[in-house]
Amino acid sequence: MNPKQCEIWLVDLNPTKGQEINKRRTCVVVSDDAIGKLKNKTVVPLTEWKEVFELVPWMIKIDKSDTNNLDKTSASDTFQIRNLSTERFIKKIGVIESVQLFKIHESIVKTLNISYSIK
Repeated sequence: MNPKQCEIWLVDLNPTKGQEINKRRTCVVVSDDAIGKLKNKTVVPLTEWKEVFELVPWMIKIDKSDTNNLDKTSASDTFQIRNLSTERFIKKIGVIESVQLFKIHESIVKTLNISYSIK
């Protein structure tokens, strides 16, 4: 398996603890393809979209399309960002547009409260 940035994959998130998002779930690969020698990828899990998510900055809406192959409108939950072994990846579902990846990355920055400049 060689998941790439912007791809949506079915991933086995078990085992989990506490309130970590669990089970087999679709996830967006958000890590840069050129970074890292380990067979790990950084992902953001997807969940079913609910209108209440409009009020929270860590849930990014992803409408279903012919390119992402989602069954329904979903939300990327950037609060649940994880770094996972590619052994957890089951099958590729589709891809998101680069503008959607940008929104997810913006949300990750907000979630992590990264407000400083690196010089």
